[in-house]
Amino acid sequence: MNAASPVRIAFQGELGAYSHEACLNARPDAIPVPCRTFEDVVRAMHRGDADLAMLPVENSTYGRVADIHSLLPRSGLHIIEEAFVRVRINLMAPAGTKLSDIKHVRAHLVLLPQARSFLKQHGITSEAAADSAGAAAELAQSGEKGVGALASAVAAKMHGLDIIARDIEDMQHNTTRFLLMAQTPDTSRRSEKMITTFVFEVRNIPAALYKAMGGFATNGINMTKLESYMVGGSFTATQFYADIEGHPEDPGVKRALEELDYFTNMIEILGVYPADPGRN
Repeated sequence: MNAASPVRIAFQGELGAYSHEACLNARPDAIPVPCRTFEDVVRAMHRGDADLAMLPVENSTYGRVADIHSLLPRSGLHIIEEAFVRVRINLMAPAGTKLSDIKHVRAHLVLLPQARSFLKQHGITSEAAADSAGAAAELAQSGEKGVGALASAVAAKMHGLDIIARDIEDMQHNTTRFLLMAQTPDTSRRSEKMITTFVFEVRNIPAALYKAMGGFATNGINMTKLESYMVGGSFTATQFYADIEGHPEDPGVKRALEELDYFTNMIEILGVYPADPGRN
């Protein structure tokens, strides 16, 4: 009997990106499939180039990841797990480089302000790059002197760079939440604490959202996330993305969803999955 083929996980970014780190944490033996955009991740799934997709949805410092909430409902994919990754920023450079040698660093625009105190303390200037892991890859290839990259420890290992300073981020709590997605849903009760994620569109009646949310309050269901977003470029679009604690077959959740259905034009469950320990 042939051994099963390794699982392939698609993610947005270069090898060594924080999304790649999320893939390694979730499936250490999987084959990473780097993609240029989030849409390319979805396309890789539908082409059969990947078995799973890892997509970031929100960051504890910067909020939701742009466009993800509108992409998920039309992706045709289903959430099967969630994962939390602490954004640990490391200063890396070619072998033999000392901290005193570094005069300039490159990293993604979002990453640079998170290491402002460290860079200021050491008199290091910075430059935005399209991708932090990509900046590490380019530095490894060029061997440029006096220049470093800010990225994950995974990026340093992937591209053969030395980590000169670890965990230099100003905010020690900075965490990104990722969703692991598959083409086939799994609604089995796989953990004592489950999360249900869904999108819905309220009916055009007065106080529709208030009434729709009432069922969750009266049934004691904890809604951990509720976000609105525009659809089709309309300022009047009223679609919402929500996370709740519980399984759709839990009596309270079932009653709340039935009440929600009365006040909505559409409800679509995107996934039912175990709550990650990173929530606590």
